[in-house]
Amino acid sequence: MNAAPHDDAPTWPAGFAERYRAAGHWRGETFTGVLRARAAAHGDRVAVVDPADGRRAWTYGELDRRAARLAAGFATRGIARGDRVVVQLPNVAEFIEVVFALFRIGALPVFALPAHRETEIGYFCSFTEAVAYVIPDRHAGFDHRELATAVRARTPGLKHVFVVGDPGEHTPLSGVPCEDSVPLAGPEPHDLAFLQLSGGTTGVPKLIPRTHDDYIYSLRGSDEICGVDEDTRFLVVLPAAHNFPMSSPGWLGTLYAGGTVVLCPRPDPATAFALVEQERVTMTGLVPPLALVWTEAAADTGHDLSSLELVLVGGAKYSEAAARRLEPALGCRLMQVFGMAEGLVNYTRLDDDPETVVTTQGRPISEDDEIRIVDDAGQDVAEGEFGHLLTRGPYTIRGYWRAPGHNRTAFTEDGFYRTGDIVRRTSNGSLVVEGRAKDQINRGGEKVAPEEIENIILAHPSVHDVSVVGVADAFLGERTLAYVILRDGAEPLTPVAVKRHVRERGVAAYKVPDLVEFVDAFPRTGIGKVSKKGLRTGPSAAGPAATPADPHRARTPRH
Repeated sequence: MNAAPHDDAPTWPAGFAERYRAAGHWRGETFTGVLRARAAAHGDRVAVVDPADGRRAWTYGELDRRAARLAAGFATRGIARGDRVVVQLPNVAEFIEVVFALFRIGALPVFALPAHRETEIGYFCSFTEAVAYVIPDRHAGFDHRELATAVRARTPGLKHVFVVGDPGEHTPLSGVPCEDSVPLAGPEPHDLAFLQLSGGTTGVPKLIPRTHDDYIYSLRGSDEICGVDEDTRFLVVLPAAHNFPMSSPGWLGTLYAGGTVVLCPRPDPATAFALVEQERVTMTGLVPPLALVWTEAAADTGHDLSSLELVLVGGAKYSEAAARRLEPALGCRLMQVFGMAEGLVNYTRLDDDPETVVTTQGRPISEDDEIRIVDDAGQDVAEGEFGHLLTRGPYTIRGYWRAPGHNRTAFTEDGFYRTGDIVRRTSNGSLVVEGRAKDQINRGGEKVAPEEIENIILAHPSVHDVSVVGVADAFLGERTLAYVILRDGAEPLTPVAVKRHVRERGVAAYKVPDLVEFVDAFPRTGIGKVSKKGLRTGPSAAGPAATPADPHRARTPRH
């Protein structure tokens, strides 16, 4: 269905929009215009390298032509400006081709991750009223065609499934492109460009509406801070649909600067280090657990990593001890990144002193990024004290897509986004992140909503109650721990059976609890609520001192 660009998404008030344009933040660019301009300026320069299937290298001219032909093919199949298309592809060249084709139409990619399964994909397709879904045939041993068949059967508005590879019963993506003969109106700079997924704290991610103007500004600012230019060769190690590898500075930032994007099919050091050597990679972005793996593996690698100049680490808190080890191990500079798909991004700087780089998470991109750090009552804390981070600015959204109720709590009346992060600000303006105020668990950069997993476990007939918490982990940052209370007289369960039950509900693998422990009761707060803080301290907190649970109370799943 065709929707007006902003019918479902709050926008910046006129005064702020005028201010951002006057400051030169919003320059009236679109992603379609950017690719066309790069193709015209240096059409023979390599834009994208995909090492799979014998190494494919597409120039800017070829990428522009491929996007134009695919856009024409999509248009002939009825995909139009404002339509939503769920894109679930791994790190392959077709991912970038599809995204730029949709940009050219003015259709909105909805970025799903390769790990998402039927629960998540079904929700994305239904909630966005998606008209199409783009998938690989198989990835990491999983057949996405079967998933697409199941989702399509219960999503009547989903008209098309396009498949990279063997299509099975669906449509091969390779058969879609046609001659670029139909003029496409395309988007305006203030139009929505795509919908990203929030981490979410209630199980179903909120959708983040990003415009061409605001997102391109964040790319341009990231490029300037990170020194990205036409000689940059950026390795996309993390899933390309994540905001971090997309824009900090990521593959979109690299293409904006006219550099080369190298797609990495797997993030392990053996695969990635070989590509660093073969493609003379200069820059990449890692989450802390992966940075730790790379740091440990570098000492024994036989690959030449000397081309690597800068590694950005973000997506979760990076410990000072791990940060101190990276530069000596990899022989390159470290830059910490702290940001969110909703907008605000902070970087340490190339000219920061070493202590700032390893002990802080950086400063905002823009002089117009407004930061407030407040206490529980919403009052500003004293300088240097920890508090709740609020922000607004030229690339921070003013509301989630189709979520008016949630927006009333996620944003202040004057437009500040309540990030859910606990931070303090140093004397030089850098932010230090303590953690999350919300219950959301950050498992190695992947966000897990406890309530979603609790509802799944509660559906098991043997389970009386459950509480899922995050516990500290030196490798992942946090692991998920499910405390389970069994019903009296119920079939006994094992941790393996609980994990299997969650996995069989069709959720992403990273949401399956890492640990399962059976307890008789949960610790309680003074007003009788389950104390997740108490649970996080370990199993003993749920022992004899805990308030007994009512064994006859059958708790039903929450929705």
